[in-house]
Order: sequence, then structure tokens, then C-alpha cells
Amino acid sequence: MVMQTEKQKVLTMAQLLFCGAFIVTMSMGIRHGFGLWLQPITQANEWDRETFSFALAMQNLVWGFTGIFAGMVSDRFGAVKVIVLGGILYALGLLGMAYSTTGLGFMLSSGFLIGMAQSGTTYAIIFGVIGRNIPADRRSWAMGVVAAAGSFGQFLMVPVENFLIDVFDWQMALVVLSGLALVIIPLGIGMREPSPVAGVSQGARQGIIPAIKEAFAYPSFRLLVAGYFVCGFQVVFIGVHMPSYLKDAGMKPEVASYALALIGLFNVFGTYAVGLMGQKYPKRYLLAGIYTLRGITIILFLLAPLTPVSVYVFSAVMGLLWLSTVPPTNAIVAQIFGIQHFAMLGGFVFFSHQIGSFLGVWLGGIMYDIYGSYDPVWYLAIALSVFATAMNLPVKEHAIVRTAAAT
Repeated sequence: MVMQTEKQKVLTMAQLLFCGAFIVTMSMGIRHGFGLWLQPITQANEWDRETFSFALAMQNLVWGFTGIFAGMVSDRFGAVKVIVLGGILYALGLLGMAYSTTGLGFMLSSGFLIGMAQSGTTYAIIFGVIGRNIPADRRSWAMGVVAAAGSFGQFLMVPVENFLIDVFDWQMALVVLSGLALVIIPLGIGMREPSPVAGVSQGARQGIIPAIKEAFAYPSFRLLVAGYFVCGFQVVFIGVHMPSYLKDAGMKPEVASYALALIGLFNVFGTYAVGLMGQKYPKRYLLAGIYTLRGITIILFLLAPLTPVSVYVFSAVMGLLWLSTVPPTNAIVAQIFGIQHFAMLGGFVFFSHQIGSFLGVWLGGIMYDIYGSYDPVWYLAIALSVFATAMNLPVKEHAIVRTAAAT
């Protein structure tokens, strides 16, 4: 009987990791290729780049804001309904992107619908389930596995999306992606937990408002929030605008596609490796090192002659650093505050990430329309690396000490 119980635990962990990994693969993979649609959509509708950029900027902002409430629901009632609804909204949003003929319609579909969809199908929700059902001594590793899956999705889906655009057209490619997004629904059902609050003591439940007040009163939480802003700014600016940056330089479209795919491929290794290292080394040092290396990588990329080789090298190195911030950041939140409100608190941290994403993608479009160049935003991304390093170094990772009144 003991052996059977242990086997059931292993199967449960395998099921959670399998379903969670593939949900993130689809959700993150599809969105990673949105930059491939910038020029086809703006040219077909005779829009400037700011129209497209602002819609995707709103997507990131809506994703971050609604993620807080998706986390609250998931923490209290379980993640299944949140994930299933997210899959439905994802499919509807992609259809809206395909058939929108006005900037407002495009913003409502790609910005609001897909933003809400991503809040229910990406890291905060999936990590919440992992945090409640996988022991703390394997939590960073498990988050690394799921984050690596999201990275593999970027590697897998960008060539697929580029292929769909070439074989059909940009509009029909979005329709096909809409159908693929529905796969999230059965995978979400596979994330059903034995109890909505598995692993949380029913006798010492902390209220939502006290949990929020406690987190924002804690200096290390505020530092994590500030540092994660930079991650969002950098990765979304590069992911959305680099394809156009390379095309403007006269490079063939496949160079941009290969570059995004390389980011996704190498991010698999970087994210998984950092998830493992988070079990052994202080996570604040890992985060500070990642942001420092990002800044150095961007500097070298701008100084080197722009060739396909330099683009691929930059993409590979940046890929190692791309989402590797995700496992240590979320693991620190769980380590400090516990798992009861983990998805919600992770949602607050991620909202900061998405504010950075909003500014990264929007400023990219604005700066290009004003100056005809992305250089000012590249320089800002370098400066923000210094800021993020300074924010993460003082973070204290030990569990917070609560009084009876805190619960």
C-alpha cells in the first residue's frame, strides 16, 4: 500500500509537469511569434507601427493586471476553470486578430482578449499549482522544467507560424493558430488538483488583504517587483521589434525567424539550468547575474557588425538569459511568503513585468516612428540592466516571520 501511494504521488507530479509544460508551450509559443505579423498586418491595413505596437503593449498590460485576479481565483478554487477559460479566450482573440480592420478592433482582440487569455494560461497559474502540489525541495527544479517548456514552445512555434504565413497567408495562419490554442482546454482539465488549496493548512488561512499588505510592506518583495519590470521591458521589446529591426537592415525574413527560434531553443537550456541552480545557490545572485549579462550582451550586439552570424550569436546568448529569471523570481516569492497566496502574489510581481513589457513594445514603436531607429530603446534596455542588478542583490530570501495577527 505504501508503494502504491508513492507511485501515485510520482504519477501526479508527472501529470502536473506534463500538462503544465504543454499549456505554457502553447501559450508562450504562440505569442512569441507575434512580431512576425507586425509588417503583414500594418501593411495590409495601412497602419503605422505604433498601432500594432500599442495593441500588443495593451496585451501585456491586460495580461499582468488580470493575472492578479486570475491568481486569486486559482488560489482559492483551483486552476482548472481559469485555464479552460483562458484557452477559449486565446482562440477568440486570435480570430479577432485575423479579421480586425480597425485599430480599435485589433486592440480589443490582440490586446484585451489575448491578454486575459494569457493571464490564465501562463506561469503564475501553472506555478501556483506546482507550488501547492510539489515539495519545496523540488519546487525550483519543477518551475525550471515548466519554464523550459515555455522556451521550447518559442523554439517550436516561431518556425511553425512562419511556415503557416508562407503556405497560407497571415490571416489564415491566425485562424489555424486559433484552432491550435484550443488544445489548452483538455490540458487544463489535466491540472485538476485533489483539493483547491492542497497543501495549505485550513486552520491558519491568511486573508487576501492581509497577504497583500504583508507582501508590499516587505522590502524584498518590492525589490523583486522593481527588478522584474526590467525583464518584461527587454524580452518583449526584442521579441516584437527585432524582426522588423533586422528587415530594416536589409536582412531576409528567415533571419528574424531563425533568430527568434534560437532564442527559444537556447532558453530551454538556460531556464532549466537556472531552475537547477536555484536549488543550490542564492537566487538573488542568479538574478543579478542574468541582468548583468543581458546588458553586456546587448552592448556587444550593437558594437559588432550586423550580420546573420552576429544575429544568431546574439540570439543564442540572449536565449540563455531570456526566461531564466522566471524560476528564481517565483521561487523566492514562494520561499518568503509560502504557497497559500502564491499565484496571487506572483501575479503582482508579474504585473510589474508586464508594465515593463507594455513600455518596451510601445516605446519601440514610438521611437521608430519618431527617429526611424530603434537605437534609443536599445540604450534604455542596457541602462535598465544596471537597475535590475541593483534591485536584486539586496533581496532576502528567507521565510517571513508572521505573528498570529498576520493570519
